[in-house]
Amino acid sequence: MIEKTAPDWERIEQQYRAGVLSVREIAAAGGVSHTAINKRAKANGWDRNLKAKIQAKADALVSKAEVSTEVSKETLATERGIVEANAQVIANVRISHRTDIGRYRKLANSLLEELEGMTDNKQLFEELGEILHNPEDTRLSDAYHKVIALPSRTKTLKDLGDTLKVLIGLERQAYSIDEEQPVDDRSKLTEEELDRRIAKLQGVAG
Repeated sequence: MIEKTAPDWERIEQQYRAGVLSVREIAAAGGVSHTAINKRAKANGWDRNLKAKIQAKADALVSKAEVSTEVSKETLATERGIVEANAQVIANVRISHRTDIGRYRKLANSLLEELEGMTDNKQLFEELGEILHNPEDTRLSDAYHKVIALPSRTKTLKDLGDTLKVLIGLERQAYSIDEEQPVDDRSKLTEEELDRRIAKLQGVAG
């Protein structure tokens, strides 16, 4: 009599958690019924990683906890509901990113307009510098002339150019433009890093 091999529950659990194979596929490979797997998964609190399916719908994965307040428990009870809910969260994040990128780009363009005004009206700013000049305390005048000097404006223009390149890269990513083409590493800046760069530009241009 041939002895029946005991199921490899450790491997079955790994496959179940991975979320790549269906429960029936895991059952067929493991020599057990899908009902037995579901019962054990429920008893031991196994969670299925639905990353692959969620990525197929929204190119990313968020945890079930992030959407638990947005959808009912009944919706989350099904695998399809989890995918739909997570995809909605990702869509909301993408929309938020597009809005933020638009704001940053508007600010960068405003700074560029200020720089253009400073360059086009160079004589006017020089006259203002003369008005500000104080023979007894030249610090204010020196600081002002340093700001409007050509090297300072050139640096500001370079920083603005770099920022716009980053923003254009982020914008193309947010709208999935040229998705398959390589993206400049500068477009991988986090929002915090971008905030610091914008703050730096504001300090230079102001």
